[in-house]
Amino acid sequence: MAASNSTGIQTLLEAEKEASKIVQKARTYRVQRLKDARAEAAKEIEELKASKNEAFKNFEQEHAGSSDQTSHRVEVETEQKRVEIEAAFAKNREAVLHKLLDTVFTVEPKIHPNARFN
Repeated sequence: MAASNSTGIQTLLEAEKEASKIVQKARTYRVQRLKDARAEAAKEIEELKASKNEAFKNFEQEHAGSSDQTSHRVEVETEQKRVEIEAAFAKNREAVLHKLLDTVFTVEPKIHPNARFN
């Protein structure tokens, strides 16, 4: 009976060693899968970042062009307004000058309403 007990214990020890090996293998596999998942996630993040950077550069380039177009349009409009103002000045210059001179030289003395005489 002692031999049978010893064989049973030996079988249990071998089974325990085998189970320990299986658990160790599972842990190693799990650690490897985590490393692989992290590497894959990092790769996806880099791809997404590159994609977003490219989209941003395209957006920036499109809008920078429109900014140049807008500034050119504003310059053209400003020049047109300046020409219109100069034309209005040239047209009305004489009339305004005569009106100003008439007002300055035609003096009608009046007493100010707030002036008091004692």
